[in-house]
Amino acid sequence: MSDELLPSDWHRHPFTLADVLPAATRSLGISDADVGLVVPPGDSVVVLLIDGLGATLLEEYAEFAPTLRELSSTTLRAGFPATTATSILSLTVGASCGVHGIIGYSFRPDDDCRTRGSRRVLNSLRWSLDDAQGPSALMTYPPALVRTEPGCLEALAAEDVRVTYVMPAEFRGTGLTMAAFRAPGQYLPAVTPDGIREAVLTTVRRRNRHRRFVYAYYSELDTAGHIHAPGSDPWLQQLRTVDRLVADLSTELPVGTTLLVTGDHGMITADRAIDIDTTPALLEGVDTVAGEARVRHIYTGSGAADEVLSGWSGYLGDSAHVASREQTIDEGWFGPVVTDQVARRIGDVVAVARGSTTLTRSKNETMESMMLGHHGAWTAAEQLVPLIVAAG
Repeated sequence: MSDELLPSDWHRHPFTLADVLPAATRSLGISDADVGLVVPPGDSVVVLLIDGLGATLLEEYAEFAPTLRELSSTTLRAGFPATTATSILSLTVGASCGVHGIIGYSFRPDDDCRTRGSRRVLNSLRWSLDDAQGPSALMTYPPALVRTEPGCLEALAAEDVRVTYVMPAEFRGTGLTMAAFRAPGQYLPAVTPDGIREAVLTTVRRRNRHRRFVYAYYSELDTAGHIHAPGSDPWLQQLRTVDRLVADLSTELPVGTTLLVTGDHGMITADRAIDIDTTPALLEGVDTVAGEARVRHIYTGSGAADEVLSGWSGYLGDSAHVASREQTIDEGWFGPVVTDQVARRIGDVVAVARGSTTLTRSKNETMESMMLGHHGAWTAAEQLVPLIVAAG
């Protein structure tokens, strides 16, 4: 399918989310590493992550977001899989998930990071066991053990950059937050666009002899896309809201402050569902299925990996890319480097849906199976995100 961006197509869009913070670090004068992305030098950088802001969607609906269109600097790949938890870690660590270890919406971590009980699936977005509604996984899978590599945020803090987090109050202390945002910093609770704007501007306008880094997050575009589908009226209303937020911030930034706006993934509207839970051919020899509707990790029973690979490949045909763990590593699905520890987390078989197909689980993921908008796979609509740059 021509709109797919496979790992071998990296040259079509060579920059990823993992390049943003290294570029910001250079702009603050902390590093002289040239990652290719150009960020204006200054004493403050604000990164605003808009959940679900895809580049192809922005291009299609540019009339509803004139500020985003005008300030768009370049296009990035989110990385694989194109999903929130993975992308946030790629952004804050400055590396792909083969290094940072959050390899999807849900997966089965390796034994080295389990502190008790049997090996179970971790929902990395909710940091819960088995599924999104499961019990807390904080004691079973401590975030500090699941993600062990240091990252760009810690490097900033180590150089005496003052870090501020602008995000919903309930995010503080969650497993994903503890995994992604390890650098000490000030938390400013904000959910609404007005709250985010006020928190960001108050921070960067404050007199301070230190350099500053601000991370801010807005979620409602993604929510509207999942529930109503991207391009729907509720989604377009949220796109307008995001555009106003960026317009307000960009016109009120003080001198020496750079605003970087990007997304964690795009989104497609699903029109065909293959239900794993009611398809015997997709359950034979399978121990556990993780991931999400566009990317599945399949963990098999002992000695059943080849049989499961053959069964899934034969049943899904052109509806999905199906590969063994070894093939995904060889071909760089999860990034150019996959550590031995992370390799043990990848499914024995991995399936990536194609076109607008979803691999749903009606019995085990009731809520997720009802969504209209999905992301994670290799289409340009899911993979590409904009990088919007505004300097005070």
